[in-house]
Amino acid sequence: MNALRRRLRPRLRNVRPAGGDAGQVTIEFLGMTPVIIATLVVLWQLVLVGYTYTLAGNAADEAVRAATAADRGARQGACQEAGRDKLPGAWEGGAEVSCDTAGGYVTADVRIEVPILFPGTVSFPFTVHGHAGAVEEETD
Repeated sequence: MNALRRRLRPRLRNVRPAGGDAGQVTIEFLGMTPVIIATLVVLWQLVLVGYTYTLAGNAADEAVRAATAADRGARQGACQEAGRDKLPGAWEGGAEVSCDTAGGYVTADVRIEVPILFPGTVSFPFTVHGHAGAVEEETD
């Protein structure tokens, strides 16, 4: 019997007592949950900021394209319409589009407010700028 105990003793030392670490993973996960959620919220907000920059640049490109093809009298209207046309509804409300012509060069400036977490609800007091330019088309 003593010989059997001597053989099993090293194995028994590695066995943990029952209930010693029970629930530890659950407690650690619950403690990390706010950190995980905060990280996801920050990442989502950064995605919205980046997407707003993309929308502003694209809207400026579309606006200047439409403005160069329009007559001088209808240029501002065509510019604003084309600049807002491709914007999603949540970004369209706070968008400002303007075009200028100087020396045969047409420029479009677009300003869009960055939404907070859910587009269409509340916006940051932070505005994203998009700028584009093109040479004025001449008609004979």
